Amino acid sequence: MFTGLIREIGVLRGLTAARGVVRVDIAAPVTAAQVAPGDSVAVDGICLTVTRCRRGVFTVEAVAETRRLTTLANWRRGRRLHLEPALRVGDPLDGHLMQGHVDGLGEVALMRRTGGGLVLTIKAQAAQRQFLTPKGSVAVDGVSLTVDEGPFGDGFTVNLIPHTLGATHFGDLRVGDPVNLEMDVLVKAARSGNFADLPAVGDNAPGAQPTGTGRTMEQLLAKGFSRPRPRK
Repeated sequence: MFTGLIREIGVLRGLTAARGVVRVDIAAPVTAAQVAPGDSVAVDGICLTVTRCRRGVFTVEAVAETRRLTTLANWRRGRRLHLEPALRVGDPLDGHLMQGHVDGLGEVALMRRTGGGLVLTIKAQAAQRQFLTPKGSVAVDGVSLTVDEGPFGDGFTVNLIPHTLGATHFGDLRVGDPVNLEMDVLVKAARSGNFADLPAVGDNAPGAQPTGTGRTMEQLLAKGFSRPRPRK
Protein backbone atom coordinates (compact mmCIF):
# COMPACT_ATOMS: atom_id res chain seq x y z
CA MET A 1 0.00 0.00 0.00
CA PHE A 2 1.07 3.59 -0.71
CA THR A 3 -0.08 7.16 -0.05
CA GLY A 4 0.88 9.04 -3.21
CA LEU A 5 3.52 11.20 -1.52
CA ILE A 6 6.69 11.03 -3.60
CA ARG A 7 9.79 10.29 -1.52
CA GLU A 8 12.38 10.61 -4.30
CA ILE A 9 12.69 11.19 -8.02
CA GLY A 10 14.80 8.44 -9.54
CA VAL A 11 16.45 8.30 -12.96
CA LEU A 12 15.99 5.36 -15.31
CA ARG A 13 19.41 3.84 -15.93
CA GLY A 14 18.41 1.02 -18.26
CA LEU A 15 15.84 -1.51 -19.46
CA THR A 16 16.76 -5.15 -20.14
CA ALA A 17 14.41 -7.80 -21.52
CA ALA A 18 14.99 -11.30 -20.18
CA ARG A 19 12.77 -14.40 -20.01
CA GLY A 20 9.49 -12.61 -20.55
CA VAL A 21 10.14 -9.73 -18.13
CA VAL A 22 11.79 -6.35 -18.37
CA ARG A 23 14.36 -5.46 -15.73
CA VAL A 24 14.31 -1.78 -14.87
CA ASP A 25 17.41 -0.24 -13.27
CA ILE A 26 16.73 2.98 -11.37
CA ALA A 27 19.32 5.32 -9.87
CA ALA A 28 17.90 6.54 -6.57
CA PRO A 29 20.31 6.66 -3.61
CA VAL A 30 17.70 7.36 -0.92
CA THR A 31 15.27 4.64 -2.02
CA ALA A 32 18.00 2.10 -2.77
CA ALA A 33 19.28 2.50 0.79
CA GLN A 34 15.82 1.86 2.25
CA VAL A 35 14.64 -1.18 0.30
CA ALA A 36 15.72 -4.78 -0.08
CA PRO A 37 14.93 -7.55 -2.58
CA GLY A 38 11.29 -8.54 -2.19
CA ASP A 39 10.12 -5.08 -1.12
CA SER A 40 7.50 -3.15 -3.08
CA VAL A 41 8.09 0.29 -4.57
CA ALA A 42 5.62 2.44 -6.50
CA VAL A 43 7.40 3.64 -9.64
CA ASP A 44 5.33 6.32 -11.38
CA GLY A 45 2.40 4.75 -9.54
CA ILE A 46 3.12 1.15 -10.57
CA CYS A 47 3.67 -1.29 -7.71
CA LEU A 48 6.83 -3.23 -8.62
CA THR A 49 8.99 -5.69 -6.69
CA VAL A 50 12.63 -4.94 -5.94
CA THR A 51 14.93 -7.73 -7.14
CA ARG A 52 18.35 -6.16 -6.57
CA CYS A 53 20.02 -3.24 -4.77
CA ARG A 54 23.55 -1.95 -5.28
CA ARG A 55 25.40 1.36 -4.79
CA GLY A 56 22.49 3.76 -5.12
CA VAL A 57 20.69 1.75 -7.82
CA PHE A 58 17.85 -0.71 -7.42
CA THR A 59 16.22 -3.05 -9.94
CA VAL A 60 12.57 -3.96 -10.40
CA GLU A 61 10.94 -6.28 -12.92
CA ALA A 62 7.78 -5.86 -15.01
CA VAL A 63 5.82 -8.53 -16.86
CA ALA A 64 4.15 -8.01 -20.24
CA GLU A 65 0.74 -7.23 -18.70
CA THR A 66 2.23 -4.39 -16.66
CA ARG A 67 3.87 -2.93 -19.75
CA ARG A 68 0.59 -3.20 -21.67
CA LEU A 69 -1.50 -1.39 -19.07
CA THR A 70 0.91 1.37 -18.02
CA THR A 71 3.29 3.99 -19.38
CA LEU A 72 6.23 1.65 -18.78
CA ALA A 73 6.24 0.61 -22.45
CA ASN A 74 7.23 4.22 -23.33
CA TRP A 75 10.02 4.60 -20.78
CA ARG A 76 13.49 5.45 -22.04
CA ARG A 77 16.88 5.80 -20.41
CA GLY A 78 17.19 9.10 -18.53
CA ARG A 79 13.49 9.37 -17.70
CA ARG A 80 12.74 10.76 -14.26
CA LEU A 81 10.48 8.54 -12.14
CA HIS A 82 8.33 9.12 -9.07
CA LEU A 83 9.31 6.74 -6.26
CA GLU A 84 7.51 5.75 -3.07
CA PRO A 85 8.46 2.70 -0.99
CA ALA A 86 5.55 0.71 0.46
CA LEU A 87 3.96 1.84 3.70
CA ARG A 88 5.22 0.27 6.89
CA VAL A 89 2.64 -0.84 9.43
CA GLY A 90 2.18 2.15 11.74
CA ASP A 91 3.29 4.80 9.20
CA PRO A 92 1.08 7.93 9.03
CA LEU A 93 -1.49 7.93 6.22
CA ASP A 94 -0.87 11.21 4.42
CA GLY A 95 -2.07 11.62 0.83
CA HIS A 96 -4.66 8.88 0.29
CA LEU A 97 -4.62 5.09 0.42
CA MET A 98 -3.33 3.58 -2.83
CA GLN A 99 -2.51 0.08 -4.06
CA GLY A 100 -0.14 0.80 -6.92
CA HIS A 101 -2.53 -0.97 -9.29
CA VAL A 102 -2.93 1.22 -12.37
CA ASP A 103 -6.54 1.38 -13.59
CA GLY A 104 -5.65 2.72 -17.00
CA LEU A 105 -3.88 5.41 -18.97
CA GLY A 106 -4.88 9.04 -19.10
CA GLU A 107 -3.63 11.67 -21.53
CA VAL A 108 -2.53 15.22 -20.81
CA ALA A 109 -5.06 17.35 -22.70
CA LEU A 110 -4.28 20.84 -21.42
CA MET A 111 -1.63 22.57 -19.31
CA ARG A 112 -2.13 26.06 -17.94
CA ARG A 113 0.32 27.97 -15.76
CA THR A 114 -1.18 29.85 -12.83
CA GLY A 115 1.45 31.87 -11.04
CA GLY A 116 3.95 29.31 -9.79
CA GLY A 117 1.50 26.44 -10.13
CA LEU A 118 0.07 24.39 -12.97
CA VAL A 119 -3.45 23.32 -13.91
CA LEU A 120 -3.57 19.93 -15.63
CA THR A 121 -6.55 18.63 -17.61
CA ILE A 122 -6.33 14.89 -18.19
CA LYS A 123 -8.46 12.81 -20.53
CA ALA A 124 -9.67 9.57 -18.99
CA GLN A 125 -11.72 6.64 -20.19
CA ALA A 126 -15.31 6.21 -19.01
CA ALA A 127 -14.24 3.16 -17.00
CA GLN A 128 -12.05 5.45 -14.90
CA ARG A 129 -14.27 8.56 -14.90
CA GLN A 130 -17.08 6.71 -13.12
CA PHE A 131 -14.93 6.74 -9.99
CA LEU A 132 -14.22 10.48 -10.00
CA THR A 133 -15.63 12.42 -7.06
CA PRO A 134 -15.59 16.24 -6.83
CA LYS A 135 -12.83 17.23 -4.39
CA GLY A 136 -11.97 13.54 -4.08
CA SER A 137 -8.61 11.88 -4.71
CA VAL A 138 -6.92 10.48 -7.79
CA ALA A 139 -3.37 9.24 -8.37
CA VAL A 140 -1.58 10.54 -11.48
CA ASP A 141 1.77 8.84 -12.10
CA GLY A 142 1.67 7.80 -8.46
CA VAL A 143 1.04 11.29 -7.04
CA SER A 144 -1.96 11.85 -4.79
CA LEU A 145 -3.94 14.79 -6.19
CA THR A 146 -7.31 16.40 -5.53
CA VAL A 147 -9.90 16.35 -8.30
CA ASP A 148 -11.47 19.70 -9.12
CA GLU A 149 -15.20 20.29 -8.74
CA GLY A 150 -16.05 19.37 -12.35
CA PRO A 151 -17.84 19.04 -14.71
CA PHE A 152 -15.77 16.07 -15.78
CA GLY A 153 -16.78 15.61 -19.44
CA ASP A 154 -14.18 13.28 -20.95
CA GLY A 155 -11.62 13.88 -18.21
CA PHE A 156 -10.79 15.84 -15.08
CA THR A 157 -8.68 18.75 -13.88
CA VAL A 158 -6.20 18.99 -11.02
CA ASN A 159 -4.27 21.96 -9.64
CA LEU A 160 -0.57 21.55 -8.86
CA ILE A 161 0.88 23.93 -6.30
CA PRO A 162 4.54 25.01 -6.64
CA HIS A 163 5.63 22.51 -3.95
CA THR A 164 4.09 19.62 -5.93
CA LEU A 165 5.78 20.80 -9.12
CA GLY A 166 9.13 20.96 -7.36
CA ALA A 167 8.75 17.48 -5.80
CA THR A 168 7.60 15.69 -8.98
CA HIS A 169 8.43 15.39 -12.66
CA PHE A 170 5.16 17.01 -13.74
CA GLY A 171 7.14 19.97 -15.06
CA ASP A 172 8.45 17.60 -17.75
CA LEU A 173 4.97 16.77 -19.07
CA ARG A 174 3.73 17.88 -22.48
CA VAL A 175 0.26 17.87 -24.02
CA GLY A 176 -0.42 14.41 -25.43
CA ASP A 177 1.75 12.56 -22.89
CA PRO A 178 0.23 9.43 -21.32
CA VAL A 179 0.00 9.16 -17.53
CA ASN A 180 -0.81 6.31 -15.17
CA LEU A 181 -4.14 6.65 -13.38
CA GLU A 182 -5.27 4.93 -10.21
CA MET A 183 -8.72 5.85 -9.00
CA ASP A 184 -9.52 6.10 -5.29
CA VAL A 185 -9.82 2.54 -3.93
CA LEU A 186 -12.48 3.59 -1.40
CA VAL A 187 -14.65 5.17 -4.09
CA LYS A 188 -14.23 2.07 -6.25
CA ALA A 189 -15.30 -0.15 -3.37
CA ALA A 190 -18.28 2.04 -2.47
CA ARG A 191 -19.61 2.34 -6.01
CA SER A 192 -19.08 -1.32 -6.88
CA GLY A 193 -20.46 -2.55 -3.56
CA ASN A 194 -17.42 -4.80 -3.17
CA PHE A 195 -15.80 -4.24 0.21
CA ALA A 196 -14.27 -7.72 0.43
CA ASP A 197 -10.76 -6.48 -0.27
CA LEU A 198 -10.72 -3.68 2.30
CA PRO A 199 -9.24 -4.15 5.77
CA ALA A 200 -12.02 -4.73 8.28
CA VAL A 201 -12.20 -2.83 11.56
CA GLY A 202 -13.41 -4.87 14.53
CA ASP A 203 -15.52 -3.64 17.46
CA ASN A 204 -13.14 -2.22 20.06
CA ALA A 205 -15.83 -1.39 22.60
CA PRO A 206 -15.14 -2.53 26.17
CA GLY A 207 -16.13 -6.14 26.64
CA ALA A 208 -16.66 -6.72 22.92
CA GLN A 209 -15.93 -10.20 21.68
CA PRO A 210 -13.52 -10.72 18.75
CA THR A 211 -15.45 -10.97 15.48
CA GLY A 212 -12.75 -12.55 13.38
CA THR A 213 -12.95 -9.68 10.88
CA GLY A 214 -9.65 -8.03 11.85
CA ARG A 215 -6.47 -8.39 9.81
CA THR A 216 -3.45 -10.38 10.87
CA MET A 217 0.10 -9.18 10.20
CA GLU A 218 0.40 -11.83 7.47
CA GLN A 219 -2.74 -10.53 5.73
CA LEU A 220 -1.50 -6.94 5.88
CA LEU A 221 1.85 -7.97 4.41
CA ALA A 222 0.03 -9.86 1.64
CA LYS A 223 -1.86 -6.65 0.79
CA GLY A 224 1.41 -4.81 0.16
CA PHE A 225 2.26 -3.35 3.56
CA SER A 226 5.82 -3.77 4.80
CA ARG A 227 6.97 -4.76 8.26
CA PRO A 228 7.33 -1.96 10.84
CA ARG A 229 10.68 -0.22 10.90
CA PRO A 230 12.62 -0.85 14.11
CA ARG A 231 12.51 2.12 16.46
CA LYS A 232 15.84 3.79 17.17
